Amino acid sequence: MGTKLWAIGLMVLCTIFTSVAQVFYKLGAARLSFSVISLITNLPLLTGMALYVLGAFIMIIAFKGGDVSVLYPIIATDYIWVSLMAAYFFNEALNLFKWTGVFLIIAGIVFIGLGSKEKEAVGYTEVV
Repeated sequence: MGTKLWAIGLMVLCTIFTSVAQVFYKLGAARLSFSVISLITNLPLLTGMALYVLGAFIMIIAFKGGDVSVLYPIIATDYIWVSLMAAYFFNEALNLFKWTGVFLIIAGIVFIGLGSKEKEAVGYTEVV
């Protein structure tokens, strides 16, 4: 099964939703006081949970359009989005090690995608 461009786009959208959810989790954690009332009235925490659920639905729809071995590694871009958002919203530093990690994540996703294209080009068939 070839992976459709719309499925890749949905996976990227999924990672944006789940990354924004992490920002809301961080905001919610600052208000958290380990009680049931605190949990159910914590709007940032509830917003983060809702965004995660929405991201899961988007991911499920995306899986209809391609190979899981191509689509799921896109989830690794979560680390990139969260790092960028942490720098922007929480003034966390992006040092050389973090930028190197971002580059390696992007390279890994590209290599996995290229591996999928190579499989299609040579007429590779799996034996299960």
